[in-house]
Amino acid sequence: MTTSMVANPALSEKQFKGAARRTKQRLTSRGATIASLVIAVLWTIPTLGLFLTSIRPKEDTLRTGWWTIFVDPSFTLQNYTDVLFGREGLAGPFLNSIAISIPATVFPLVIASLAGYAFAWMQFKGRDILFVLVFALQIVPIQMTLVPLLSLFSRGLHLGDATLYEGLRNSGAFSQVWVAHTIFALPLAIFLLHNFISEIPADVIEAARVDGASHGQIFFRIVLPLSLPAIASFAIFQFLWVWNDLLVALIFAQGGAAPITRKLAELTGEFGQNAQLLPAGAFISILVPVIVFLALQRYFVRGLLAGSTKG
Repeated sequence: MTTSMVANPALSEKQFKGAARRTKQRLTSRGATIASLVIAVLWTIPTLGLFLTSIRPKEDTLRTGWWTIFVDPSFTLQNYTDVLFGREGLAGPFLNSIAISIPATVFPLVIASLAGYAFAWMQFKGRDILFVLVFALQIVPIQMTLVPLLSLFSRGLHLGDATLYEGLRNSGAFSQVWVAHTIFALPLAIFLLHNFISEIPADVIEAARVDGASHGQIFFRIVLPLSLPAIASFAIFQFLWVWNDLLVALIFAQGGAAPITRKLAELTGEFGQNAQLLPAGAFISILVPVIVFLALQRYFVRGLLAGSTKG
């Protein structure tokens, strides 16, 4: 294949910087900056309160609000010790959340990127009708699918005496929640990635076809690198959704596969006797999403600016 199949990275970087500069000039003003700072401070106050509450002794937490720490400072790390290594330890559920969130983010992205390319650049009978059906699945409430999906996973699918599908009872502790999150994410993921992939200039795809490239070569060498900002943007949303999910965890993540959100819901006990541990557990649970967002924010910004360089 010739070099016509390879995107020019210097040009793409130059276009991105130019788009970012123009967007910044349009959106930046003194009033907008002040408003952004005020919103950022107000948005940070609850997180600060959560952290300060998590390092206060139990007696102070139950008696006064977190803001009194500035008048009567008292600190302890006992809450973190108890919540990680005590009887109500979150170390196991924390690892479970990682084991659930990473595959439940990767699986729909892989499938959706392939489907998005197929809907955008491959011609087959019924393509438009199938895409409309996939798009329409977004309006189906998750709550409507929980019981049928749980029945399908646990009992399988039978037609008379014939077994069409055995279910996922013996396929691992996390398999049900992985499949559930993948199913729920696919309609939106396919729609968003299709819209991004379809905006790739047709001249680039046609040049690759003239050079004799197959669909696989076009996808992996052209479409996938150019779609990385959109993929990373959706990966952030999907990871945050799965990490913070409680509904799907309550239905499909049973026993030793319970994630940190389910454990946090049970952390305070029946009568709230462990309420002082909840802020520490909640603060631990937000660390990974913050790290993920900070690590991928460069791609997230590129995804938001996608299409602004056209013309």
